[in-house]
Amino acid sequence: MSIFGILFGAFMFVYGGIDDSPGGQLLGLLVVIIGIVGIIKSKKKNSS
Repeated sequence: MSIFGILFGAFMFVYGGIDDSPGGQLLGLLVVIIGIVGIIKSKKKNSS
């Protein structure tokens, strides 16, 4: 599920750049970061 979050965040970041929306770009960046953190946490949880 985190992979979809990363893809959606990347889409929001690119669309925010096209639309000249710094708020959209910031939200997209935050969604990407949250997705990456989610993947890292799930990998650590599964390896334990």
